[in-house]
Amino acid sequence: MTDLHALMADLERHLGDPHDPAGPMPFSRVLELDERQEYPHEFVNTVACWGLYDWMVPAAHGGKAVNVEDGFNLYRLVARRDPTSATAMVLASISYMPVWIGGTPRQRQHFADVIRGGGKLAWGLSERNHGSDILANETTARRTEGGWLLNGEKWTIGNATVADAVMVFARTSEKGGPGGYSIFAVEKAGLPAGRLEHLPDEPLHGLRGLDMSGVRLRDCFVPDSALIGGRGKGLEVSLKSGQLVRIAISGIAMSCVDTALRTTLDFAVERKIFGGPVSEIPYSQRQLVESYADLLIADALTLGAVRSLQLSPDQASVWSSVVKYFIPTFLSQSIGRLAVVLGARHYLRSHPRHGIFQKVMRDFVISDFADGNTVVNLKNIALQLERLLANAVEQVPEVVAGATARTAPLFDPAHPMEPYRPSEQQLFSRGVDDPVVALRPAVGELRMAAAAASGPDAARLAGAADAAGLIVGELDRLAEEHRKLSAELGKAVAQSAELFDLAKQYTTVSAAAAVVHLYLNGRDSIAPELRSPAVLLVCLERLLKQFRPTERAAGPAEIAEVADAMLHAHREGRLFSFRAFPVNG
Repeated sequence: MTDLHALMADLERHLGDPHDPAGPMPFSRVLELDERQEYPHEFVNTVACWGLYDWMVPAAHGGKAVNVEDGFNLYRLVARRDPTSATAMVLASISYMPVWIGGTPRQRQHFADVIRGGGKLAWGLSERNHGSDILANETTARRTEGGWLLNGEKWTIGNATVADAVMVFARTSEKGGPGGYSIFAVEKAGLPAGRLEHLPDEPLHGLRGLDMSGVRLRDCFVPDSALIGGRGKGLEVSLKSGQLVRIAISGIAMSCVDTALRTTLDFAVERKIFGGPVSEIPYSQRQLVESYADLLIADALTLGAVRSLQLSPDQASVWSSVVKYFIPTFLSQSIGRLAVVLGARHYLRSHPRHGIFQKVMRDFVISDFADGNTVVNLKNIALQLERLLANAVEQVPEVVAGATARTAPLFDPAHPMEPYRPSEQQLFSRGVDDPVVALRPAVGELRMAAAAASGPDAARLAGAADAAGLIVGELDRLAEEHRKLSAELGKAVAQSAELFDLAKQYTTVSAAAAVVHLYLNGRDSIAPELRSPAVLLVCLERLLKQFRPTERAAGPAEIAEVADAMLHAHREGRLFSFRAFPVNG
C-alpha cells in the first residue's frame, strides 16, 4: 500500500515554494505563462520528471497506478499551483482510459510507453455541432482493406495539437445508436500530409495556456490495430472512461478553491481593520470557516467516490455524476464568498498573491462543463432516481446490512483495495447507492456516540445527529415528490425540470452521507484537529442549509474551533483536507 503522505511530501519538495520566483513552479511564472496564453510545457516537464505520469499507468504496464486515489491526490498538488498544467496532464490520463478499459495488452503497453516517455494524448470525443450529445456525432470510420478511413472534425479537444496521438470516437454504423460507434487511436507520426489537420486553438476564459483546439480528418487511414475495444463498443468504453474523468475534474475544482482560501487567509490574518485582523471579525471568520468546511465536504465526497471505482464499481455511474454536479456547483459559492473577504485585492493584478486568486477563479469554471456539464450529470442521476430513493427509504434489513458493510471500507483510507480495474465499472447502478442507504443507521450510530460522550462533545454529536437526521428525512420527501411527479407526468417525467431539481437535492444527501461515514469509519486517518464533533457539526450545517437556509446547528464556539483547525492547517502547511497532506506555501 502506498505511503501517500510521504509521496505527496516528496512531490511538494520537488515543486518548491510557489512564492519563490526562482523555484521550479512559482506563481509568478504561472501567471506570466497565463497572460501570454502559452502552453505550460516547462511545468508539465517538471512534474513528468518527478514521475507523475507513472501514477496514471497501470503497474502491469510499467506504471504505479494501483489505487486511483493516489493519482487523484497527487494531481491536487499540481492543480493548486497551476490548474492549467494539471489539466494538461489529466488530459493525457483520461485519453489513456479508453485504452486501459478496452484495449488489448499490446495497445495498453504501447500507449503506456508513450505517456511514460513524455508523449501526449488527446481524447477526441466532442464535435462542434453536437457537444454532449455524442450519439449525434458525425465523424465516420469506413471499413477499407487492412483498416479504416476516418472523416470528420473533433472540437474542442484538449491537447489536440500538442498530442502525439488522438483517440477518436467515430461512427462505424450508418444506423448510429448505442452500438454504432467505435474508438480509434490515431497516431500522427507518419500520416500523409493533409490527412490530419489541426484546427485553430480556441482562446479561453480560464486555463488560458491550455491547448484547446481540434482535428480535421480527411480519408485518414488507420490500421485494424488502431481499433480500441472492438467495433461498436465506443459508447460503453467512453461512458466508463468518463466516470474517472468526472471525479478527476472535480479534484481540480477543489484545488482552485484550496488556493483561493490559502490566498485569502494570507490576507485575512495579516490585514488589520477595526482594531484587529480580518480573520477575527465574526462575519469574516464565519465566511472563511464555511468555505473551509465546504472544501472538507468535497474532500469527503471525492474520497468515497474515488475509492468506489475499486470497491464498488457497480455504483460508479451514480457517484461520478453526483461528484461532477455537486462539487463545482457547491464550491462556486465558496470561491465567491472568499472574493468578498479578500475585497478589492481580488481585483488587483500587480502581485502574484492576488493574481493567482483571479486565475483560479477563472480556471475553476472549467469544472462546470468539462466532460459532461451539469445537465448531463443530473440526467444520469435523474434516470436512476426512482430506484435510488426507493432503496434508501424502504430500508429493507438485508439491503441495509449489505450497504453498511460495503460503505465502511469506502470511507476508511487505511482499508486495502484490489488493483484498479476500470473495465469492471458499470453504466447503471440498478438503484444501489450504499452510502445513502446506510446513512439512516449511521445517524443512529451518531446518537449512540452522543449518549456515550460527555461535555461539549455530547451536545455536538447530538446536534450532528439531529442535522443528519433532518437531511435523511429529506429522502422521504424526495420519494413522495417523485411519486407525485410520475403520476402527474407519466413518461414525460424523465425530461421534466422538476425531476432534475429532485436529482440536485439527492446529491446534497450524498454529500452528507460521505461526511458522516468518514467521521464514523475513517477517524484514524483524519488529522487530529479535525476529529472533533465540532467539525462534523459545521459540515452538516453547511449541507442542511441547502434544504433549510435559515437553519443554525453550529454556534460561535464550534465556528471558533473549526477556525482554529483551519488556521493550524494554514500555518503548518497542510492541504485543506481531512487528511494532513503537506504543502509548501
